[in-house]
Amino acid sequence: MSIRPLVALAAAAAALAACAPTPAPIGAVPGAFQGDDFAWSQRGGQAAIEGRVTYTQDGKAYACVASAGLTPDTPYTRARFRTLYGSTERAALPAAVVRARDAGEAGADYRAYVRSERCDNGRFRFSGLPDGGWFLIVPVTAGEAPVVLMRHVDTRGGRVVNVTL
Repeated sequence: MSIRPLVALAAAAAALAACAPTPAPIGAVPGAFQGDDFAWSQRGGQAAIEGRVTYTQDGKAYACVASAGLTPDTPYTRARFRTLYGSTERAALPAAVVRARDAGEAGADYRAYVRSERCDNGRFRFSGLPDGGWFLIVPVTAGEAPVVLMRHVDTRGGRVVNVTL
């Protein structure tokens, strides 16, 4: 047998191995709460998120229930949101469905990083934000069971990001 096919096979195997994801370090749990992952979100900044709720479903207009929540995007929150909302980009789900999903207990340490702003007349604003990725959560209702709207938002360059849900 010629050595060329073996060399070609070895080269192909090496190329495929280079594309494989790197395993997490021993002892690291993907999506485990790490306070250091949230540190960036505590810095002040010039960015803001201005939101407006215009969500409709089956011909019904939905309104904010009380307040909007803003959670920093970290490996921990990304894993939670993937489980709770089935997405890390956007979702509109009945609140009962979200509550029924098990993403583990959210500890007090995690909740300390969640910001909340009142939603008045379908509008809310988060200001003084550092640049980074955020999960925006807004519970809404049309007089029936509440729906939770989720959207991933990136703040960059100290700018205002306008979001319509």
